[in-house]
Amino acid sequence: MKLVVAVIHDRDQRRTGDALLKAGYKFTKIASTGGFLREGNVTFLLGAEESQLESLMGILSECSRTREQYVNVLPPEATPVGTFMANPVRVQVGGAIAFVLDVERFERF
Repeated sequence: MKLVVAVIHDRDQRRTGDALLKAGYKFTKIASTGGFLREGNVTFLLGAEESQLESLMGILSECSRTREQYVNVLPPEATPVGTFMANPVRVQVGGAIAFVLDVERFERF
């Protein structure tokens, strides 16, 4: 048994959740926030057998898309207000990050 912890961008969470349910996966969904852009994410906790991992990873890959976005870099704290001109920087957002962990014991009550 494996525990998959998948962090997914908010824009992709509904499509991903629907696809997982359609494929018969049960999961717990936790709201989370990214550290770099401070945008909303969703963390899915899923249990899966080793034989299901490729199918599960395929769903995550198919439903979670990377996209480009422009963001303004925040000024350093020491800079006086008005002396820093922010230039938009192009960054990639979205997609999914998945961690696969071994589960020593699993019980459903």
